[in-house]
Amino acid sequence: MSKVDIEQSEAWHEARLIPTAGIKGQEEQERRATSALLAVLRAVPEYTAALLSTIGGPKGKVASYVEVQLKDGEGKTHIPDGAIVVTRGKSRWTCLVEVKTGDAALSSEQVTRYLDMAKLHGYDCVLTISNAITARPEDLPYVIDGRRLRSMPVRHLSWWRILTEAVVQHRYRGISDPDQAWILSELIAYLDHEASGASGFTDMGAAWVRVRDAAHNGTLRAADPEARAVCERFEQFAEYLALGLSQDLGADVSVARGRKSTHADRVTAAVKLLADEGALACVMKVPDAVAPVNLRSDLRAKRVLCSVEVKAPEDGRPATRIAWLLRQLKDADGQLRVEVSFQGGRETTTALLSEARENPARLLSPVDPKRMPRLFVLEVARPLGTKRGRGKGSFVADTRHQLISFYRDVVQDLTAWQAKAPKLREVEADAEVELVATTEPPSFASELVRDPGEATEPEV
Repeated sequence: MSKVDIEQSEAWHEARLIPTAGIKGQEEQERRATSALLAVLRAVPEYTAALLSTIGGPKGKVASYVEVQLKDGEGKTHIPDGAIVVTRGKSRWTCLVEVKTGDAALSSEQVTRYLDMAKLHGYDCVLTISNAITARPEDLPYVIDGRRLRSMPVRHLSWWRILTEAVVQHRYRGISDPDQAWILSELIAYLDHEASGASGFTDMGAAWVRVRDAAHNGTLRAADPEARAVCERFEQFAEYLALGLSQDLGADVSVARGRKSTHADRVTAAVKLLADEGALACVMKVPDAVAPVNLRSDLRAKRVLCSVEVKAPEDGRPATRIAWLLRQLKDADGQLRVEVSFQGGRETTTALLSEARENPARLLSPVDPKRMPRLFVLEVARPLGTKRGRGKGSFVADTRHQLISFYRDVVQDLTAWQAKAPKLREVEADAEVELVATTEPPSFASELVRDPGEATEPEV
């Protein structure tokens, strides 16, 4: 076949280092995903160092193994999915690995058993991997007796976080060796394929439709166990969105949370909000963005609202401060809603961006047009995706699309107001210099411009 024939042939497929073809059943899926990840950890040190640092692992020479066989105190053999060994000088760090893919969940009994095995054989850490997305590696999607964790750390990584770290390392931080960069790109292609079982966030769960309808009708109660199940899923969904933005931006996007808030506390608060207001909400913190991005899914109104709060300038007339904002929104959608609050008052003004462009005075205070704007709130509302899964018209797909669109079209081009640096006073004439010299003591600025070699009069 000629070169032209190869380029034009649609039947030809690019060879993959880690193929997804031939995966049959859960066991094969888990085995292949485990082997692919552990092999890449051994081959791409820059990615390995970044990923292992999230679970407390050191830098060093990496060796990795699959299906390690360990005996318990009674001589019975157990086979965890893998192990990672990092050697640095004379020190060695070892980690036992247990993996799940697809919808398979990690069980407390199995992880506890492997935790005991790790202690018995002198391991330093136990790592679990699944599609359950947690806020931090320390947050576990299963229950382990806290007393057992005192002597052995257990960490958890979702496949979505592993993929995010790979994308950020490959696309933004870079891999110095071209061959290693290609290997990491092959892992990304594998994990991004549906057949790999590393699917990220799949849907809002079996309780979604009933809870969605009850929230819309105002009949949902906080004591409903299905409400808590949906809020548990939304907690994961928020992390999924943050990690997805991290992949798109190459920055460490995170979900804003209180320092001392626990997973249980956050879910309880989410259940109350869902029952009281029919809403699910989260806040995204994007490094160096003008402000955090607020996401609110209003199930009663069937709308998703994305908003950002921008502090108004601290100098200039009211109209000047409003003009400062409108200049930054020159390319934004005219359906963007702009709300203004003012200093020393509770009243607000609001208008669509298209209306404000035609008549900026609509945003001035109706009580006192000279009252200074204090804060601008920019908000976009879009229809709520209602389906459970990830396809078009689903809550997951539509909400993610709306968040990314809002960030791209509104937030990323906004800059916070900054006061101008103070300037030294300019003296334009010799007469003014003489006048200043006779009426004022020498300034620091005049000391700066004095000729170092100039003679000075002795004091009398």
